[in-house]
Amino acid sequence: MKIIVLAGGLSTERDVSLSSAAGICRTLIEKGHDAFLLDVFMGLPYDSDKLEEVFTLPGHGLEIAKNIATEEPDLATIKASRPDQSDCFLGPNVIELCRMADITFIGLHGGEGENGKLQATFDLLGIKYTGPNSLGCAAAMHKGIAKQIFLESGIPTPNGVCIHKNKNKKDLASLGLSLPVVVKPCSGGSSIGVYIVNTEEEYNEALEKSFRYEDELVIEEYVKGREFACGIIDDKALPPIEIIPKTGFFDYANKYQAGATEEVCPANISEEISAKMQDYTVRAFHALKLDVYSRADFLLDADNNLYCLEMNTLPGMTAASLLPKEAAVTGIEYGDLCELIIKKSLEARYN
Repeated sequence: MKIIVLAGGLSTERDVSLSSAAGICRTLIEKGHDAFLLDVFMGLPYDSDKLEEVFTLPGHGLEIAKNIATEEPDLATIKASRPDQSDCFLGPNVIELCRMADITFIGLHGGEGENGKLQATFDLLGIKYTGPNSLGCAAAMHKGIAKQIFLESGIPTPNGVCIHKNKNKKDLASLGLSLPVVVKPCSGGSSIGVYIVNTEEEYNEALEKSFRYEDELVIEEYVKGREFACGIIDDKALPPIEIIPKTGFFDYANKYQAGATEEVCPANISEEISAKMQDYTVRAFHALKLDVYSRADFLLDADNNLYCLEMNTLPGMTAASLLPKEAAVTGIEYGDLCELIIKKSLEARYN
């Protein structure tokens, strides 16, 4: 099978995507596929008459892969480094190569890779791709919309509201909230721009910092508790995994730096709580109109109350990421998981 593994882009999670997608590409090559790693924004300047040979190039595009730094990438510098200086999100030959492929494995995270725009574009162009559909991605990516859908569907989630940069009403009392609270970008990922604040001064500072990422934020009550994730594939929830950062919370640095976080799967919780978390995962998946696969994030407080924070429609897919670890517990190895995602994506939309 000829497969384009799409990565990079202009999201703050660019480096995460490149690392994750490189792992996908390598394992698909090991499985006997003609896979090529392609940066969706940089594209691949190449002779249009010879694009077919890209799928069998010796390096498979893996030279663009990089390790994940402790801080998010400088997107302005990356954008300025594109040779053609185009503002188009899709780089040279991206559409052409994706059309030639039997399927495009979307290994992007955040931004246009995860908010449904790319999926909708591919739908219009007749390009086959992995992962959830455009509608589900759009609903899940906007944390305010997802929170409202959770509440209407009986899925517990922390109390919170959306605020816009250009609106005046930002004081907590008028928002119906009180300290401590969590401030986070409405459509961000990898905990970038997320702040737990305990004072008015910290709150105002967090607003200023988070608004640098987006014009819309979610302000929600702070729930102190243990952190969990629960993946879902083919409409079946995987065993929950507990995330235990050695310091602070599960932020960008703790997510991607070796040894910063302990992850336990199956999680050390009762069968009742595990089953409830899996049930909420399936219900959230359906409520957001998702398909193929995703991953839900949860908090469990001291009184064993569960709170669903969000659904990640394109969760990390390195061999050491949360979803592959959960799948491994059920006997699905990493390479088999990548092929299963391809199979279920084809069944969901193209068979």
